[in-house]
Amino acid sequence: MSQRPKESADDPEHGRAGTERRQQLIRALVDMLPAAVAIRVTQRAPGLAWPTPFARAYDRHGRSLDMTRTQRICAARWIMRGFAELDWTEAHDLDLTTGTLRRAVDAIDHDGGE
Repeated sequence: MSQRPKESADDPEHGRAGTERRQQLIRALVDMLPAAVAIRVTQRAPGLAWPTPFARAYDRHGRSLDMTRTQRICAARWIMRGFAELDWTEAHDLDLTTGTLRRAVDAIDHDGGE
């Protein structure tokens, strides 16, 4: 099985293309979920024993937004593919306003445990 090459800051062409792809990803997610400011992604959907891509979107007040099953799966897959180098056994939060992605545990710690 061949490994996908990792983007490198030393390779400006590859790094720039990766940044553009991630910006396109953010725009697509904002188009799909205009009220969302953050999306939490995990491989474990609630109530399922097997791994499956799952996403939840949150508004600027931290309230969970309604999403269809298709939106949940598509958003999760898009984000996982856009950040394929990460360990997806843990949940991650994507901030749609800044484009930053961090582990959900780190986001909770950073926000004072909320």
